[in-house]
Amino acid sequence: MRTTRQLSITLPNEMADALRQRVSSGAYASESEVIRDGLRTLFARDQVLESWLREEVVSAYDALVADPSAVVSIDDVRARLSAKHADQQ
Repeated sequence: MRTTRQLSITLPNEMADALRQRVSSGAYASESEVIRDGLRTLFARDQVLESWLREEVVSAYDALVADPSAVVSIDDVRARLSAKHADQQ
């Protein structure tokens, strides 16, 4: 049984040129290798983002729900940043 599947894709000219350049430079052995590496990078980024959302964003949200007094309004943030900027000048 095959462990690969052949696909046909369409890319904008700039992406196709960049893909071919990577192969012709010797950085990759084939166009398929470039695509596989790009997909691995995309999947890794998605996994990191998903972990960040689960581990940090959810807990920060839960903490704010538990203690709404810890919320800082956008007006307060702007005022603090303006004051900090003024102090640095």
